[in-house]
Amino acid sequence: MGACYRNGWQKLWKYILELLLITIISFLIYLPIYAFSVARKGGIGAIFFIILALPYVILLAWPIEYGVSFAYLKAARGDNLKVKDMFDVFQNWLNAILANLLVAVIVGIGVVFLIVPGIIFACKLAFVPYLVVEGKMEAIEAVKASWEMTRGYAGRIFLIGLLAIPISIAGLLCFGVGIIVANMWIGLASASLYHAVVMTKETSENVPIG
Repeated sequence: MGACYRNGWQKLWKYILELLLITIISFLIYLPIYAFSVARKGGIGAIFFIILALPYVILLAWPIEYGVSFAYLKAARGDNLKVKDMFDVFQNWLNAILANLLVAVIVGIGVVFLIVPGIIFACKLAFVPYLVVEGKMEAIEAVKASWEMTRGYAGRIFLIGLLAIPISIAGLLCFGVGIIVANMWIGLASASLYHAVVMTKETSENVPIG
């Protein structure tokens, strides 16, 4: 866990401009969702919100999150990161949508069962975005692959997420602007763990992942 955050911190400053632009674009994509939320509170109604906001989230916002995760992965590996990499998700867009929905259902079912199973499921499925975008896997295939790849690593994924809480709080305390740096750092740490797992499995099995 410590190594993942150290690598994330180093890569954060190496790719700070690219990551900042990716963050800004991602924020702008999510901006209409905030507008839909305000409109809903203003009395336009739940039906209007569902008709406009839900398709926007499922068809665009969620896939973009997968694309951002892929960009973080490239940065974590020290690859030549470009802002346009966040849009590579559209090369496997349909499976990104299906994978998002499938993960949401699985984690949601887990949350219903006393929350803890939901946390476990979320940790087991943490690698799905990378597998869908980089590995061009189908949704079900990516879920199965993530479940298998995280065997023995779910605890570390949980700890990375747990440490993200104080990091995010510290970011908010830094005049609010620090939360941007905090989120990028957390994303890079998570991507670093995925990269480490892939490298470990390729070394032990001599078989490329994805």
